[in-house]
Amino acid sequence: MFNTIEIDRSNLTIMGVKFSDLKTFEGTANAIGSNMFEGFKPTPAGIEIIRDYVTGKISLTELVALAKQKAYA
Repeated sequence: MFNTIEIDRSNLTIMGVKFSDLKTFEGTANAIGSNMFEGFKPTPAGIEIIRDYVTGKISLTELVALAKQKAYA
C-alpha cells in the first residue's frame, strides 16, 4: 500500500515542517520518499529531527539518542 504525505513546495514544508531553503527541502523530501518504499512511516516530529540533523542543528550522536528514545513518534 502506498501512503502519501503533505509536501508543499511553494512554502517549503513537509507535513507542516518548514525548511529554510529549497536544496535542503528537496533532498529531505527525496530521502523520505525513498525510505517510505522501505516501510518508513514519517511523522512531523521525525521530519523535524531529520531536518535538524541535515542542517547541522543536531549531531549524529544526538540523532542516535533521539532515535533510541523514539522521539520521532
